[in-house]
Amino acid sequence: MTVRFGLIGCGFISRKHLQALASCKDAQLTAISDLHVARMEETKEYYQSISGEPQTITCYTDYREMLADSQIDAIIIASFSGLHALMAKEVLRAQKHVVLEKPMALSIAEANEIIALAEKQQRELMVCHQLRFRPVMQKIKQLIDTGKIGKPYLGVASIRINRTPDYYSAAAWRGKWSTDGGMLINQGIHLVDLLQWFLGDVKTVYGEITQTSPIKETEDVAVGIIHFKNNAKGIIEANIVTKPYNLGYSLSIFGEKGTISIEGPSLNKISRWFMEGEETNMEELDQLLNDGNEELYMYEDFIAAVNSQGRHVLIDGKEGKKALEVIFAIYQSELKKQVVNFPLTSFSTTDMNRKEGN
Repeated sequence: MTVRFGLIGCGFISRKHLQALASCKDAQLTAISDLHVARMEETKEYYQSISGEPQTITCYTDYREMLADSQIDAIIIASFSGLHALMAKEVLRAQKHVVLEKPMALSIAEANEIIALAEKQQRELMVCHQLRFRPVMQKIKQLIDTGKIGKPYLGVASIRINRTPDYYSAAAWRGKWSTDGGMLINQGIHLVDLLQWFLGDVKTVYGEITQTSPIKETEDVAVGIIHFKNNAKGIIEANIVTKPYNLGYSLSIFGEKGTISIEGPSLNKISRWFMEGEETNMEELDQLLNDGNEELYMYEDFIAAVNSQGRHVLIDGKEGKKALEVIFAIYQSELKKQVVNFPLTSFSTTDMNRKEGN
């Protein structure tokens, strides 16, 4: 059965969602909402051109009117971070399924509210950690879970990118704890999600951050040390001050019997793939690495869950909360100057305004 979608937010990130929808045979974009009429028109024309379908798409300047549209089954929330939780709760109350861009919320309380409401309303809530659907990441997860690398010892996630003052001045919500949520939440959360997905449940986190820019509140540098329940260690190091432009990302897993390391501007280069007693099939790896259809696979998973009784999305609210909780723990550790134990009972990015100097 075709799932009819509405989209809130027609900014840059919406294009990835539109491309995935246009490639899904059981998906249809029915409505869009944005405060800017011209941007909605551009979005509508873009989707119609890539989908090859001239179907009618209704435009709403007020997204709440879209929630009352009975022709919509699911809503994609691609607004700025500070509105994600509010909108998700409104969509669920309107009895519609939710595709929620990261971060799912800017507080533990709001994340828990969304999860509980999705369960109560019996609606699918999918948080967009699409890199889990990338075939090469699925392969790494399989190798770890089946013991091919042996006991995992260490995972390292590195984010070395550049965000200029112009980037933050281009949108009033950016760089504020209350509306943006921090560099790790916006630029680093996908790697944090992969790291904890690969290595499992977290026991403790210690973190520190540095803020240097006078034009914003949020951090420019962040480091975190994670102790997983299986006794593996994790290191997160991230910055947005890499000169003169992005250096890229890297994710490495070191185990008893093997090492896997992926790096590059979009994690598109394998720098190490070794497991004792295992031959590496480079042709297969190249195919996995070059498959960049993770957004499409994510939507196929969502549509299957909506259309199948008893089946649920792979990355629901509880899964989506895990990376958020790791990042919140790094921030809380900075505030408390001590190790943070899991699970976190409370935290909001607005707590960071209590940090000395803010």
